[in-house]
Amino acid sequence: MGRVIPNEGATNLKTKELGQVEQVFCFGGVYSNHLALQSMLEMVSPDSQALRLCLGDLGAFGPSPDLVFPLLHEHRVEVLQGNYDDSIGNQKSDCQCGYTDPRDNHFAQLSYDYTLAKTSAGNRSFLQQLPQWARFQCGDFEVLACHGSPRRVNEFLWESNSSDAFLNRLLDQFDCDVLLCTHTGIKWHRALGGRRHVINVGALGRPENDGTQNVWYTSLRPEGSELKVDFVPVEYEAERLAFEMRREGLPDEFIETTLTGWWTTCLEVLPARERSKGIH
Repeated sequence: MGRVIPNEGATNLKTKELGQVEQVFCFGGVYSNHLALQSMLEMVSPDSQALRLCLGDLGAFGPSPDLVFPLLHEHRVEVLQGNYDDSIGNQKSDCQCGYTDPRDNHFAQLSYDYTLAKTSAGNRSFLQQLPQWARFQCGDFEVLACHGSPRRVNEFLWESNSSDAFLNRLLDQFDCDVLLCTHTGIKWHRALGGRRHVINVGALGRPENDGTQNVWYTSLRPEGSELKVDFVPVEYEAERLAFEMRREGLPDEFIETTLTGWWTTCLEVLPARERSKGIH
């Protein structure tokens, strides 16, 4: 079938073709956590030929959003446009996060207003020009990378309510063997058989509601006819980030999540199975 182009969500609908790669280090949801980003990039720095790929949402939640951009440029990270990046780049009125709960939207707006005010004009221009999708070959696997889903930039693909049949239809519709996404903040991997995989790479900028301070990136590489997928924990100076967040006047609820690993916001969007793993 012919390749489908994105038709919903972000303003910029370009697809970037990245060619053939043999290893991928992929992450999403930096959320202004420059300390975790620096730690992760140092972890993978010896593998200089690997593709480093960020699936978007550079800002939100954390302090001083401009600090992440030099790290991305220095380490030649390919970056896709998430809903947050589209909003900040085009100076929209909100983050397009996809929340429906008033409390979640209240905290989302506080975070968005702060991030918009603290992101330089040059970095807003960078965000505005980002592609929404990337395609590449990892060994013999055709990979499509996006932010939320290939259907919509802020669609949540949760492990508990994404059936195999639905995921197979996505792969058929968008002509790929492997789909990489983020947006939910919680990692998962579904091997669908016949070389097909859907992988939510999780978030690098915020713990995943598991009671630890760890954040995550994902490593992909072919091993013979198989695709090797590893979720890799990243340790960083969470107490230092919390200090910076407090200094910037960010909400105590965000600081609590950074220090405890338990979500205090964005809870209503969680399906029952995912929410049951938290304490709130």
